[in-house]
Amino acid sequence: MTTNSDDVTTEQMFEKALEALFRTAHENDVPVRGGWELRNGDGTPDWDVVVTVVEKPPPATDDED
Repeated sequence: MTTNSDDVTTEQMFEKALEALFRTAHENDVPVRGGWELRNGDGTPDWDVVVTVVEKPPPATDDED
């Protein structure tokens, strides 16, 4: 896995990268739920990441304006 600190420089870029990662994992049958501890020993903070699946809202009907 390669990383490039220049790839994500804004919150919007972070969200787009995260969305792409989740979609790709889902499409490849990689479970996208659970928790992970991300440990960094180089002065970067450690993180605890928890992902849950949320229910999609029902589709809008033609009766709704």
